[in-house]
Amino acid sequence: MKRITVPQFQLFKERSEKLVLTTAYDVTFGRLADQSGVEGILVGDSLGMVVQGHSDTLPVTIEDVLYHTRCVSRGVERAHLIADMPFLSYQASVSIAVRNAGKLLQAGAQSVKLEGGSEISETIYKLAHYGIPVMGHLGLTPQKIHQFGGFKIQARDENSQKKILKDAKVLEEAGCYSLVLEAVPSMIAQLITQSVSIPTIGVGAGPYCDGQVLVIYDILGFDKSFTPKFVKKYLNGDEALTESLRSFVLDVKEHKFPAQENCFDL
Repeated sequence: MKRITVPQFQLFKERSEKLVLTTAYDVTFGRLADQSGVEGILVGDSLGMVVQGHSDTLPVTIEDVLYHTRCVSRGVERAHLIADMPFLSYQASVSIAVRNAGKLLQAGAQSVKLEGGSEISETIYKLAHYGIPVMGHLGLTPQKIHQFGGFKIQARDENSQKKILKDAKVLEEAGCYSLVLEAVPSMIAQLITQSVSIPTIGVGAGPYCDGQVLVIYDILGFDKSFTPKFVKKYLNGDEALTESLRSFVLDVKEHKFPAQENCFDL
């Protein structure tokens, strides 16, 4: 089983073949995602919301992402493993960014993802120079949630559309091997995809990107209270898991579990 590499991401775009990515935060879901055939698995700082229970990603630390990257890496053999660089793990200085990105690769990631545009181009250039592949992230960048005033669609006016297009080209020139485009209008995502030679990965950015990514818990429908427009739930996981646990409780209460086949004899 051959590992999906950074150069292969480029081949997917050249062949007009869609890339598929999802997230994982532990070895079990890492293994399941890998076996499903996705090309990329992201250890996202979204773990702050779906694992830790925060209202945004800002509390996530580099130690958190390192821990979860180590866990996921033990279950992944084929997919390209990407680790998010969380808030304040790369903004303070280039040297801090290089140090933290290097730790993530040592923990098992094959590349890192950074949020931001032209303002982090020097950091991306240095990381790429030192052999650390970088996936960029434009549009709704959750680490700037307070600046945006919430989780809102980006690039809706002419000035912001010009900026995101410029940022995409700058990040490509700085050395990014791919770009996540989050919560931007479909036509803007299409324009960016056509304007850069590296693959674009959409999340809430329409069908014209070179690939798509969704949080694995959203795909599986683990939270019925979370129903954004851009998510398609492929399983009613919330109810399925609850029903399974209720069956376990009932079996124990009614003395049906453990049955003989679940017991050890002398």
